Amino acid sequence: MAKTPIERLLKPIHRFIHQEFTGGIVLFVAVIAAIVWANSAWHDAYHHLWETKLAVSFSNTALDVPLHIWINDGLMALFFFVIGLELKREFMAGELSSMKKASLPMVAAIGGMLVPAAIYLVINQGKESSHGWGIPMATDIAFALALLSLAGKHIPSSVKVFLSALAVADDLGAVLVIALFYTASISFAPLIAGGFLLLLMVVGNALGIRSSLFYLLVGIAVWLCFLFSGVHATIAGVLVAFTIPARTKINEQEYVSSLNAYSKQFEEEIPLDGSLTTAEQHRTIEKIKQLSLDAETPLQKIEYALHPWVAFVIMPLFALANAGMVIGSDFFSSLLNPVSMGVAIGLLAGKFVGVLLFTWLMVRLRIASLPQYATWRHIAGVAMLAGVGFTMSLFITGLAFRDELKIDQAKYGILLASVIAGVTGILILKGAKRKPLAIIDDTQIAG
Repeated sequence: MAKTPIERLLKPIHRFIHQEFTGGIVLFVAVIAAIVWANSAWHDAYHHLWETKLAVSFSNTALDVPLHIWINDGLMALFFFVIGLELKREFMAGELSSMKKASLPMVAAIGGMLVPAAIYLVINQGKESSHGWGIPMATDIAFALALLSLAGKHIPSSVKVFLSALAVADDLGAVLVIALFYTASISFAPLIAGGFLLLLMVVGNALGIRSSLFYLLVGIAVWLCFLFSGVHATIAGVLVAFTIPARTKINEQEYVSSLNAYSKQFEEEIPLDGSLTTAEQHRTIEKIKQLSLDAETPLQKIEYALHPWVAFVIMPLFALANAGMVIGSDFFSSLLNPVSMGVAIGLLAGKFVGVLLFTWLMVRLRIASLPQYATWRHIAGVAMLAGVGFTMSLFITGLAFRDELKIDQAKYGILLASVIAGVTGILILKGAKRKPLAIIDDTQIAG
């Protein structure tokens, strides 16, 4: 099929967008832009921008909050909605769909959450800052996967799948931590209303409602209910995602046979002169469109539609609004405080030890085996990359602290740990050799 001039012009852009590391690159650029802006002569404009208030009124209720709150509580709810869609897909037919598949990355993720939290709590024992123990538990999946792709094409695909599954399980843990430990006082009236709306979505799914508009409108209402209840609104995003239908209306055989029949009808119709189609051909095309919609799951359709917006708009915007930190000549001396040290050591040593140790125990006890073609050096590299907490750690920082000093201290620790973890992880993985399947011994520690 001949390409139009605009298609040829946009082809390199489309190719770049669909690379697996592209989201991480855009996120990295946003982080650098935030830091440069916050340390430039226009630093006041940076802070004033995110404090600009936007008001939305409906009925007798009004939301009049700063721009960064709209981003952190509004747009990030959409981010967590996509995470919820990914979780549901992985539980249904992905790397978390069976105990055999899920056991190793899920246990590794648990280790990667418990050990960093424990390290942070030990360093901040008896201090007000101890409430930030959830900050070093998070892994930034976009950054981690982007860095993994930079380690080289020799990395086995099974290692990428392991990191992806680990990060997804880590996201699930982060959602639970936010829901259980970073929720303030609860107002039960809006929460109960939100629960009824969620039930409505579940019933709609059971009745066969597949309209994206239905789930969008009710989902927004659920988000508002959670927002006014005191439960963090991002939790609404995950819960709404689990109500989205994940079934097709027709199976593969029906789709293929119907598609062949429609294609034959289209081919047999005598075409008009020129580029126009006949009325019958147009009706056939419309039938094929509906057939394809019936062969699609609403879950995957919505996930694929939202993914570019999350990767290229929401996450970079969140990073731009939250990563701006002043880095002066006393940057390293300013790290000598319990918050920065707890976060940095938790992300670096805690993630590495937690993921590697819990993976080793699973293999040693013969409960699971290493990913195909993977060596222990691969697992060590993944464990180090898991210490790149960046955007998720920044998000939890905003929930854990209200004191600007502690927020900045946490940001310093996140920045230092993420840079070191990223560089070290790449170096470890670059030196790892792919092991032939025939000689893999899961109990042998090799690199």
